[in-house]
Amino acid sequence: MSENRRGFVLILSAPSGAGKSTLASHLVSHYDDIKTSISTTTREPRPGENHGEHYFFVSKEQFEKDIAAGKFLEWAEVFGNYYGTSKEVVEATLASGQDLILDIDWQGARGVRESLDALDVISVSIVPPSLQSLRERLEARGQDSSEVIDGRMEKASQEMSHWREFDYLVINDNLEEGQADLVAIVRAARLTRERMAVRIEKITDGFV
Repeated sequence: MSENRRGFVLILSAPSGAGKSTLASHLVSHYDDIKTSISTTTREPRPGENHGEHYFFVSKEQFEKDIAAGKFLEWAEVFGNYYGTSKEVVEATLASGQDLILDIDWQGARGVRESLDALDVISVSIVPPSLQSLRERLEARGQDSSEVIDGRMEKASQEMSHWREFDYLVINDNLEEGQADLVAIVRAARLTRERMAVRIEKITDGFV
């Protein structure tokens, strides 16, 4: 469906451990004209993460230079590390007719909405079925200490309190249902009158 249309940014915002990455991967495998934005970050790579594939890993000094140069559509400091989204990459992707998934928090979502035209942005808040289930997921990963998990839970509460700012809400209790919900959201967003206007005008050209 990318022909004759401009792409849009699909914001997926969720607490750590809510299953956002799994849902985003399903969308990319389901649609051939949607991809996940690669963020720039100053944090250290985790096992299995590669530069240019999962993140662009840069120094704090380089990131701050890019901030000063206005190269980021949005950026934030999370747990002592910077994360940001390149303006140039976003614009090139949307102009090509592809949709772009942004994995950002509520603050980043605000920044994107303020920087882009409203038609270019669809936002989804993904939440776990309960805070207890979220803690259990974080503990089961075995990646963080109890202190880090406590910090993630506090941030999760803050993140979820901003659900009213998003266009859609997905409670990720059942993975298959969550995947189907996101596929439906993207399909519906692509069929709005505004996004279909160019194609419809060509079809109706010459008619009253």
